[in-house]
Amino acid sequence: MIDYRQYITIEAGKRGGQATVRGMRITVADVLGWLAEGLSHHEILKDFPELTGDDIRAVLAFAADLQRRTVIATV
Repeated sequence: MIDYRQYITIEAGKRGGQATVRGMRITVADVLGWLAEGLSHHEILKDFPELTGDDIRAVLAFAADLQRRTVIATV
């Protein structure tokens, strides 16, 4: 699995503190949203040539790790 910490950054003054890809203005949520809309990796990379395949894999790894760490309390 890719080490997303090399690709995903969080800066207080950038995009409201959201997780971004390599300090760019492209957020993890942006990339996940594009994937959810059905865009392929290839389409995303074509539309955003500053991104790499490793960036997209890092976004997915970050989201997976976040999900594993999320605990939902039941009442």
